[in-house]
Amino acid sequence: MTATVERTAPRDLAAELPARLSLTPKSSLAGQLDGAWWPYSRDLEAELPPLVAALDEPWGRITRVTVNPTRWPVVPRTVPMAGRRLHVGWFTEQDPDKLILLSYTVGRWDLLVVPPETPPAAAARLMAAAAIPGSVLTARVLMANESVIGRGIRDALRREDTWESEGGACMSPFGNRLDASTLAPGNGWR
Repeated sequence: MTATVERTAPRDLAAELPARLSLTPKSSLAGQLDGAWWPYSRDLEAELPPLVAALDEPWGRITRVTVNPTRWPVVPRTVPMAGRRLHVGWFTEQDPDKLILLSYTVGRWDLLVVPPETPPAAAARLMAAAAIPGSVLTARVLMANESVIGRGIRDALRREDTWESEGGACMSPFGNRLDASTLAPGNGWR
């Protein structure tokens, strides 16, 4: 059996879906980050147009983006957008988990890039943390913190599974596992 993989599928998907953004509210408190972006893939050519389109109105016309090539398999020099080209640069000195957006007229914004494969709960924590006004946490620190939090959650779930599999679950006198519905008042168990 032969399978044909269409390489344009992620691009089509990214173009149809809205950019997943969490931006810092306007405030006089300057922080390390201006928010977070959670792309659907690691294809910059597909992911940048919806991101820039979502930010054009609140931030002005974005003309240049910089990334660290560590997290992106291909870094194009330019990305075509509606009637214009977005210039893309890369710097190995830049934090790999950060995207910098530049505008000739308005300025610069730094966004945490949440990896596309991040589970939704972890992505929500990262996006909320990156959008706190005046936060001194860098992209690298936020990603390291999430790694520790995620590891702690996985360890707790593993301990609970071990407890359950070793007989730690509540059992009825008949050998059946009890859950909240079994223990509800009115069914003989209290």
